[in-house]
Amino acid sequence: MPRAIRVHETGGPEVIRLENVEVAAPASGEVQVHHTAIGLNFVDVYDRSGLYPQKMPTGLGREAAGKIVATGPKVRGFRIGDRVAYVHRIPGSYCEIRNVPAELVVKIPAGVSDEQAAVLMVKGMTAGFLLRRAHKLKRGEIIVVHAAAGGVGLLLSQWGRALGATVIGIVGSEEKAALAKKNGCRHVLIRGRDEIAASVKKLSKGAGAHVVYDAVGKETFFESLDSLRKRGLMVSFGNASGMVTPFSASELVKRGSLFLTRPTLYDYIGTRAELESLARETFAAVRKKWVRVQIHQHYKLADAAQAHRDLEARKTTGATVLLP
Repeated sequence: MPRAIRVHETGGPEVIRLENVEVAAPASGEVQVHHTAIGLNFVDVYDRSGLYPQKMPTGLGREAAGKIVATGPKVRGFRIGDRVAYVHRIPGSYCEIRNVPAELVVKIPAGVSDEQAAVLMVKGMTAGFLLRRAHKLKRGEIIVVHAAAGGVGLLLSQWGRALGATVIGIVGSEEKAALAKKNGCRHVLIRGRDEIAASVKKLSKGAGAHVVYDAVGKETFFESLDSLRKRGLMVSFGNASGMVTPFSASELVKRGSLFLTRPTLYDYIGTRAELESLARETFAAVRKKWVRVQIHQHYKLADAAQAHRDLEARKTTGATVLLP
């Protein structure tokens, strides 16, 4: 019987359970995917903890890759044996086998491994839409990337450099600084050692950054605003340190008519055409060697709780995959 991670109540990693589950035949419009690699993301922590409420019991995980082992009625364009990957709004990719709407699935091109594809669907496409959709990055712009040694951070930094930006990375240790420096960051600042906003202003000759990409949230939000130039853009796309405290819009005015967006990947892949376009662009960035997908941690599916502990303790760098 297939196994899957299930959560019956919100809480810490201790609520994660590995259970045997029944998987029905795929319904109309669905494909059944036998997973070979599953991506780990901070959104999984939000789903487990209750920050993003889910109906209990729930699965965890938003992205995975594998092979199609069955197709339901009315499925067109896919067949048994296809290598595919997907991202899903509904948690549940921490499992061995899953039925997924075919409209959410994309084929993995030659030259991209299953493990790479499993982490590109959320982390890679997030980097893609942040750089090419939420803001159309221009050559010569200065960007700040928080958590630059993390899964999204490494991809953002590499891709940003490939597009001609000057990338300032922010990390939490000397070890992570060395990693960020090798992966697209021209300058690296270390939290706790460097005064972030003042350093960004100095590195940008007093002007500030054109864009700040901040997935940390509460701890860094105002520091990020202070790092921007007039009419700069604050992209708040995560809450690793907690939700941003409510604030007055006047905070944007007094810092120079700033722009603010709080985007989510799903709003940029809402149609099949948008999904295919962004996936194609993301896979192409790997095949062109603009970005190298760095998977630094592997865990067995049964060790998902430990993977969550390490992620929350900021012990991980790059991407992490679970192996069924």
